[in-house]
Amino acid sequence: MESLFCCPLCTQPLDRQETRYLCPQGHSFDRSSAGYVHLLPANQKHAKDPGDDKGMATARNRFLSGDYYAPLRDALADLALTFTPDHPRVLDAGCGEGYYSAALFQRLEEAGTHPQMAGIDLSKHALRRAAKRAKAVEFAVASVYHLPVPDTTADLLVNCFSPLALEEFLRVLKPGGFYFYVVPGPQHLWELKQVLYDKPYPNQEKLTPYPGLTYLEVRSVDEMVHLPDRQTIADLFQMTPYFWKTPREGAVRLAALKELDITISFRIHVFRKTGHF
Repeated sequence: MESLFCCPLCTQPLDRQETRYLCPQGHSFDRSSAGYVHLLPANQKHAKDPGDDKGMATARNRFLSGDYYAPLRDALADLALTFTPDHPRVLDAGCGEGYYSAALFQRLEEAGTHPQMAGIDLSKHALRRAAKRAKAVEFAVASVYHLPVPDTTADLLVNCFSPLALEEFLRVLKPGGFYFYVVPGPQHLWELKQVLYDKPYPNQEKLTPYPGLTYLEVRSVDEMVHLPDRQTIADLFQMTPYFWKTPREGAVRLAALKELDITISFRIHVFRKTGHF
C-alpha cells in the first residue's frame, strides 16, 4: 500500500505492509501492535524516551477526549475542507495523540475528498493513542526537523503547538500547498495563569512573515470552558509548559481548586507556499 512516508535512511519510498514498512533498498521498519511505525534514526534520537512521557500523554489524551478544545478542532477541520483539493495529502507535524488528526481526516472523508493523511511525533506514548483514535491515518515516531516524507508531497501541513521547522515544512509542501500554524492567543488559559502566578502576562500576538509563504488569513478561536473537577484541571496543567516552570505555591493553589472556568484562545495562521522551494 502506498505510504506518505519515505525511508529515513535512504529517502526511498516506503511500502506500507501489514506488519512493516519496506523500502526498495531493503530497509524494513516494523509496525507496532498499536499501528504506528518508528522512523527516528538513532543519530536523531537525543533522549532515551523522547517527547511526552507516558503520564503527559495520558493527561493530554484524557483532557482532549473531553472536547474542551473542540472549538479549535472544528475550526481546523473547517479550514482544511476550505483549502484542500480532492484527494488531499495531509501531514500533521507534531500530532501528539491524534485528536486533531482524527478530526481533520474525518471531516475530509465525510466530504468525499478521499484524503491520505499521516502524523508524526516524537512520543511513542502519544502515538499509541493516535493510532487507535484514527486507524486510517499513518503515524510515525519522527522529528519535525527531519520529516520522513518526500519532497513536495503535502497539500496541507498542520502544526499545532509544535516547533516551527520552516525549512522542512517548505520542503515537504507542494507548490501552492497550505500551512496551518496554531499558536496560543493573548488570553489563552488566563484564569489558570492567574492562579499559578502572582503577575501573569498575556501571550504576545503578532504576524510574522516567513520566506516562501504567503499569508492568507488568521482565524481566531476564543471561548470560555468549564473544567468540572480536580482531575480535569490537573490534566490541563500537566499538558502545558507551566507544569515545568510554576512556583510550588502556585501549583498548590491550583490543586486546591474543585472547578475552574477558563478562557481558551487560539490563532490559526493560514499560509500558502509560494515560489519553487
